[in-house]
This record gives sequence, structure tokens and C-alpha cells, in this order.
Amino acid sequence: MDLVMANYEVAPELLADRVPPGTALDFDDGKLFVSLVGFMFLDTRVLGIPVPFHVNFEEVNLRFYVKRETAEETRRGVCFVKEIVPRFAIAKVADLVYGEPYECWKMSHTRTEKEVSYSWRKGDCANRFKVEIDRDLGIPARGSHGEFIIEHYWGYTRRGPNRTDEYKVEHPEWELFSVKNVELDVDFGRTYGEKFAFLSDQKPASVLLAKGSEIAVYKGAKMV
Repeated sequence: MDLVMANYEVAPELLADRVPPGTALDFDDGKLFVSLVGFMFLDTRVLGIPVPFHVNFEEVNLRFYVKRETAEETRRGVCFVKEIVPRFAIAKVADLVYGEPYECWKMSHTRTEKEVSYSWRKGDCANRFKVEIDRDLGIPARGSHGEFIIEHYWGYTRRGPNRTDEYKVEHPEWELFSVKNVELDVDFGRTYGEKFAFLSDQKPASVLLAKGSEIAVYKGAKMV
């Protein structure tokens, strides 16, 4: 489950109306990011139950970063602008269980020893994200940009004007790899909304590949 991530610096105004109640935007060294993330779900189970013919599939999402302060800790989490998968049943179940903004598109991927790519299409809107794998950077250092991007263990979903659901994600620490010869051909405006169209012409602040692992996503609970 390798994750390819293109990370774009954006202004807070872009995301202000998307921040779930009870959370705040999370900045990395004073900078705010959205990330385009492509990866494979493998041996997927929803509430512990595999969905026949829907256990291995691609996902590409656009996400941003938030945090929640509790009495015990700062919970660093992610919110999703949109999550794209190739299976209607998965999109429907995920929407019902987690309230996440899933859509079903035609998708494909490649994975070799040297490269990883994801493609997603709906009608005449076709997108592609490809990287060549470079050096093994290991587990990112505490406080580094890489650690900020990949080490989030909470998800937050806005379920209405006054309701936020919180769910926990568990996985081991992930190794990072540098990448080269990045190909990004994404129509952000048609895929994620006109407010995000400018990203099609913006160079990512960073592009990373993480060597993923098994993850556990727990059912959401109402926070506020």
C-alpha cells in the first residue's frame, strides 16, 4: 500500500469554511497544505466484514490537516475534500458509515520496482499522477515536513453545521522515499471544485512516497 503524495501550500481562506466544528487548521512551520494522495486499499474490510469483489481497489483523495486540543493531548487529523474510488458499493458504504465525501470514478494504477502511478477518469475529465521511486529516506524525523504529512492518527468529518464526527486510525510509522520524474496531470477545478482550479498550475511544495502498511480505521463517534 504505497502512498504517493503531492503537497501544495495554500492560503487559510481556501479551507476556512470546510473546518469541522471543534477543530482548527493545522500548520506545518507556519504553512498550510492540501495533499493529493493516491494509494491502494488491500484486503479491505468495512466494520470487520469484507465486501465481495471489493477488497482491493485504488483511492485518490484531496485532504487537508486539522487538529483538536483535548485535556490530554493534541490530536492531529485529516479532513477530506473528496475521496475517489472505483467501486460504487465502497463509496456508498463509506458515506453511510463515516459520512465522508466519496465518489465513484473509473480508476487504474501501476506499481513496479521503479514507478507508481494512479489514473482516475469521469467522462472526459481524466487525471494522472505518476512518480519514479528514488532513495529510501527511512522514518521521518520528529518535527520534519515528512512527519507532518504522513503521521496523522485521527479523521474528522463535518456532518452538519453543528456536528463533527471523529474517528481513529492506527498504523505503524511509515518509511518515506524521495521521488523523481513526477508527472501530475490533474484538472483540479473539474475534479475538486472551481476553488481548487489554481492547483493545476501550481507546483507542489513537495512530492513524497510512503511505504504503507496495514491500517485500522475505527467507526466514527459524534464529537460535537
